[in-house]
Amino acid sequence: MGEDSLYKLSHFERVGELRELAPEQVNAFLAFDEKALAPGAIDGKTKELIAVAVAHVTGCAYCIEVHTGKVKQEASREEVAEAIMVATALKAGSAAAHTVNAYNSFDSKGSDEMFKASYFERMREVADIGGEAFEAFMQFDRAAMKGGAIGAKEKELIAIAVAHVTGCPYCIHVHTMAAKEKDITIGELTEAVMVATALKAGSAMAHGVNALNAYDR
Repeated sequence: MGEDSLYKLSHFERVGELRELAPEQVNAFLAFDEKALAPGAIDGKTKELIAVAVAHVTGCAYCIEVHTGKVKQEASREEVAEAIMVATALKAGSAAAHTVNAYNSFDSKGSDEMFKASYFERMREVADIGGEAFEAFMQFDRAAMKGGAIGAKEKELIAIAVAHVTGCPYCIHVHTMAAKEKDITIGELTEAVMVATALKAGSAMAHGVNALNAYDR
């Protein structure tokens, strides 16, 4: 391949080649992906909104294209936008939450235990020191999580899924507790995480087409 472009939608047409090269593995992933996105404790529309949100965190343009195409058959532009804003808030929140780890390191209070729920209490210090910038972030976070075109319960499901992709233990803890207050079941929580798992795996597989292009150069 002589072209200089590394990323085109048309490149995704090569995804079928991956199935030919590793049929057992790709077929197993596709079976999992289908089951993870199928309606269950969470309806299909909400699962696709979760998928769109997670795809914005994995940064997979192919996944964004595929799942936005699917969800627009049922969801409005406003719902898609709100799902993306939840993802944005959670990605930013992961960075903000880890400030407590930086504070522990800065104060030489770190230990072999990298994450404890009690460490999160230092967010009060982050709020005090962060001042207006931190308060502006918190206002954004509250606005993103407030029920609107998407209900507050569904937004918590999106948040939990995204938190498992950012890998933020604090975010997982906070939003799981918030989800329980909104009567989200363990089944719904698990299905949301399975959608996130499928999207994170799907991002890696989808980018296999870029690897094929690189291999063929």
